[in-house]
Amino acid sequence: MAKSKTSSLTLKHKIGYGCGDGGGLFTFGLMSGFFTRYCLNILGVSTEMLASLLLVWNVWDAINDPMMGTLMDKAFAKNRDKRGKFRPWVLRATPMLAVSAIALWTLPTFFEGTAMLAVLFITKILYEASYTMLNIPMGSMLSAMSDTDEERAQLSSARGFGSMIGGYACMMSFPLILEAFGDTAKGYSIGATIMALCGAVVCFFHYYWTEERHSDVSADDDAANNIKVTDILVVFKKNRAFLALCVHSLFLCSMQAITGNVGTYMYADVLGSLGMMSTASLISMPLSIVFLMAAPKLAKKMGLTQLIRAGLLISAALYVALYGVVMTMEIAPMVYALWVTLASGFSSLSILMQWGMVGEAIDYNEYLTGKRTEGSIYGTFSLTRRIGTTIGSSLGVLMLGWTGYEVGAAAQTASALNGIKTLAVLVPAICVMGSWVAFRFIWNITDEVRAKMAAAKAAK
Repeated sequence: MAKSKTSSLTLKHKIGYGCGDGGGLFTFGLMSGFFTRYCLNILGVSTEMLASLLLVWNVWDAINDPMMGTLMDKAFAKNRDKRGKFRPWVLRATPMLAVSAIALWTLPTFFEGTAMLAVLFITKILYEASYTMLNIPMGSMLSAMSDTDEERAQLSSARGFGSMIGGYACMMSFPLILEAFGDTAKGYSIGATIMALCGAVVCFFHYYWTEERHSDVSADDDAANNIKVTDILVVFKKNRAFLALCVHSLFLCSMQAITGNVGTYMYADVLGSLGMMSTASLISMPLSIVFLMAAPKLAKKMGLTQLIRAGLLISAALYVALYGVVMTMEIAPMVYALWVTLASGFSSLSILMQWGMVGEAIDYNEYLTGKRTEGSIYGTFSLTRRIGTTIGSSLGVLMLGWTGYEVGAAAQTASALNGIKTLAVLVPAICVMGSWVAFRFIWNITDEVRAKMAAAKAAK
């Protein structure tokens, strides 16, 4: 095994690691919040065509995740890059991500018809490939930077803060840019360029301020070369905890994709205030900070699993109550922003805490099989998240079309507005309950199981 380069994590390491998700979300946040509106309202793509394109794009993106993990393992086993296994990929991906993001939000506007669709398809493929090249090594780097449970928790928290800051910076600033330059091709091009350049700077901090303190180098070089994607089938067969996480990610990622797609329509067409999205993002930032700070203490007191279940139930109740209000009376944009932010905040507890539960599922898998396969499990969990996004993105666009929404209409029909309300508020409640079912009836790591896992580990 390679020796550790430093004795402990530094503040620079933690901030640098958080910059990974933060930098990526400067542009990736646009995909969930504005890409549907960009395609339908700016490029003139039909809802049926966009749903089909999203299906193809997201299926390929999902396949990319485990492929990238395997590629990193094999490349490092062959070349032994002194910079580490993961950081070189971050350096390669950062400029590619910025250039492809700018191209995606700019080049298609110069074309029409089939040519526009072809350019849109290619630039989206290039962007998602670049994001995968950044995201998978960034997530995998946690194991190369940490040695103890405490360090893994510190880096997970840093990732949460980085993700929050990057995502909110995007969601707060982009609507303001559109208000300044117009909800037009020019506005989207200028906004995406600003986001891409800012994100690239933050990603470079991620590269320069992180350090792979120990490389995953086995004395048996064949170990890396024999990694197979099919190994994950054993995990699905034996590891119920990992299966619960996958079901959870399918529901929650679908919810995020659907609400992201219809969010602009809820604020612009139903509430008449697109700029209120920035206010909602501003409101949710301190709420997320409170959750990030309080979650470890609450988890210690009531248990992580119980904390997540409680958060999901509260979230579902808030969404259902909000749906009853928006369907029976007019609601002020600020009231809606506060209410929906609180509902999504409680559901986000499961997302903020899922990285620790993935780690526990990895420990449980080692207990069951005698093998520790972080890469396979992390890559597959990322794949299920992509599948959830695929389902949500395509379904959200199709359901928007089913509501009868008419692009460019001076006013939408009552049926279309009610459909948007249902997609923005009731569908999230259903998805949140699906996640709760996964943690209530599928997740099976109890205190008794943890004791057995600890005893088995001590016996080695």
